[in-house]
Amino acid sequence: MAVGEEDETGRVRRPSSKKPVKKTTRKTSTGRAGSRTSETKRAARRVSAPRAMRYAAEQLQELLGRAPESVSAVKPTESGWQADVEVLELERIPGTTSVMASYRVTLDEEGELQAYERTRRYTRSQIDPRG
Repeated sequence: MAVGEEDETGRVRRPSSKKPVKKTTRKTSTGRAGSRTSETKRAARRVSAPRAMRYAAEQLQELLGRAPESVSAVKPTESGWQADVEVLELERIPGTTSVMASYRVTLDEEGELQAYERTRRYTRSQIDPRG
């Protein structure tokens, strides 16, 4: 039906005052812009340390299905970031006997997860002998 014509109910279609919405980027599950097109490609920029910590925790949670308790370390590498994330693996009563795990997460410069591995399992009340 064209603008100004009547439909079967007798209503006249009027020009829309709304502007068309133009999508330029799509978001990933972590809320960051998805892959770039050739016109928006530019040199990769390293995300900040706080953002790298958030991205490491978010993406690890998505993979493991468990919420991280904390990020205990983050450091820059030549190709991005490395973070150690603490996760509650098995909740027990009392809470001091719950099983925790440390995961080492590797991110690229833009904060995308490249690899992860569990480096340690321990009870919540356990003191780290390494200091």
